[in-house]
Amino acid sequence: METTQQAGREPGTAERRRRELLEAADRVVLRDGPKASMNAIAAEAGITKPILYRHFGDKAGLYQALAVRHTDALLDSLRAALDAPAERRRRVEATLDTYLTAIEARPQVYRFLMHPAEDSHTGDRGFEVGQHSAPLLRRLGEELAKVIAERVDLGPDGEELARIWGHGIVGMMYAAGDWWLGERPCSRAALVTGLTDLLWGRLATAGNLADGPGF
Repeated sequence: METTQQAGREPGTAERRRRELLEAADRVVLRDGPKASMNAIAAEAGITKPILYRHFGDKAGLYQALAVRHTDALLDSLRAALDAPAERRRRVEATLDTYLTAIEARPQVYRFLMHPAEDSHTGDRGFEVGQHSAPLLRRLGEELAKVIAERVDLGPDGEELARIWGHGIVGMMYAAGDWWLGERPCSRAALVTGLTDLLWGRLATAGNLADGPGF
């Protein structure tokens, strides 16, 4: 088990140890979802809870580190889908499908990031993550807005409209995906088609920016 002295190491080792702790936290989240606790994560990592706090500060710090880790991976996948060599509607469909595939493949991680624990007992409870999900969605919205603004000619107010679209699309994906993951009322393909139809109006007719990468 890691000692207090071992927690303070040179930067490279500390960064590697932090990554190992996040991987241990991921394993607990995959098993426990929103009910993942600091006690369980410390046990999985083979350290004491105070040392886990030393690396991340508190529950919110660990949650934030996990959120960044998974959001970065999701954004990389979404950008790859948006930039794939295909016609525009197919890329829209692929981007929506990439998001839905990600939450379907790791539902416990999704619930950990987006839903608070239901356990209401006192003590070392699951993470109170609901209060943190809004910043995560805002980050996704801003990143998607940048992608839209770089690619699509939306006129003189294009930057503002790109932000409206970015946050609106993320809100739609989140709400529709959350409903779909919980109830499974249709196939993933049917949901992708329905959402693409909803988005397709003005996006289908907007031109690409002359100096942008195109969409």
